[in-house]
Amino acid sequence: MTELPGKRLYIKTYGCQMNVHDSERMGDVLRPLGYRLTDRPDTADLVVLNTCHIREKATEKVYSELGRVKEMKAARARDGGLMVVAVAGCVAQAEGAEIMRRQTAVDLVVGPQSYHRLPELIAKVHRARGERLATEFEAEAKFDSLPAAREPSGVTAFLTVQEGCDRFCTFCVVPYTRGAEFSRPAAAIEAEARSLTALGVREVTLLGQNVNAYRDGDGIGLADLVRRLARIPGLARIRYTTSHPADMGDDLIAAHAEVEALMPYLHLPVQSGSDRVLKAMNRAHSVESYRRTVEKVRVARPGIALSSDFIVGFPGETEAEFEATLELVREVEFASAFSFKYSRRPGTPAAGMAGQIDEAVKTERLLRLQALLEVQQREFNAAQIGRMAPVLFERPGRHPGQIIGRSPYLQAVHCAGDPSLIGSIASVCVVGAAHNSLTGRLMLETA
Repeated sequence: MTELPGKRLYIKTYGCQMNVHDSERMGDVLRPLGYRLTDRPDTADLVVLNTCHIREKATEKVYSELGRVKEMKAARARDGGLMVVAVAGCVAQAEGAEIMRRQTAVDLVVGPQSYHRLPELIAKVHRARGERLATEFEAEAKFDSLPAAREPSGVTAFLTVQEGCDRFCTFCVVPYTRGAEFSRPAAAIEAEARSLTALGVREVTLLGQNVNAYRDGDGIGLADLVRRLARIPGLARIRYTTSHPADMGDDLIAAHAEVEALMPYLHLPVQSGSDRVLKAMNRAHSVESYRRTVEKVRVARPGIALSSDFIVGFPGETEAEFEATLELVREVEFASAFSFKYSRRPGTPAAGMAGQIDEAVKTERLLRLQALLEVQQREFNAAQIGRMAPVLFERPGRHPGQIIGRSPYLQAVHCAGDPSLIGSIASVCVVGAAHNSLTGRLMLETA
């Protein structure tokens, strides 16, 4: 394929960490064609909107953004230029034909399993012919087609190990937009991790829609994979997200106790504190089973920090059931959490359920839940004051002489220090805490 030198690529990412990773890989895929990233969509030769379909407002934002992009494309055309517009990700997968119908500025739509074909599709657009929709579920083909070389943007990197989901929660579109669960071969993941480490990456976050369901064709599970990656020289930290409580096996819990590189931070979405609501959500776990899992994790790794996801206002949720969620939060105590109002997604079972909750009630419940979660997060951060924390420094701070890193609990930590420490792990004494970050004093020990 003839290289197109000097092409400018603008990618706007919506939604989850998986989409952030997918956007990075789109940049990798398009680099051989001469595309380089720009932060100005109006000057871009290729605009990619990498979309999320989880909440209704996210979809509305995509169509709103496409209206603005259409104007930019028209302006480029008046000046004799060409702008190619692509919609990628989960909205593309779910609404590909509708996107092409509603927005004529869109040149191609590519689902999350097909973005490795972007060079081919863009070439066809430039030749003014051929395929415009690419939304087949071909996860294995996608991973096999991605270029081996990556250019990490810092000392941490996302590493996809699993895609898709077989759980079919009634509120979620992922099984329809990402397809069935597929796990990459452990050997391929290890090779990519070694390559990233050779480029200076010190921490990887293993990604999957249901990451702890990971199991490759040789029967290697996530716990085995973590142990395997922990033996890579120079790879100091391992994280994973997002987990399902029903797939939190004893082997993975044991890995938290035995693998030093596995960080003491677990994101374990519970969604609700009501068994009836969990059953209506098809979550495959109960409140009691969640409690037992949390207890086992905390016995295995004392001091581990927990994070979670919550949905309020699910169809039929009563005030008493919402109060049960608040009670579970008080009991478990979370270091951080993500919480949302239930949003109807067309095509999901919950969208047609009786008992849809009034928007004002959902808003009021969400505010009460978030107030409690924010108190817990502030208390967790404040409890770090006076303690020593190993901090992986990632980048310079906003102020001269300041550097910023992450604690094992994923908290942002900023302190005075030389930029030469970026990429190293140093002991920091925590001297202050805010809602979203810590302030520390460097103690000069590095690794």
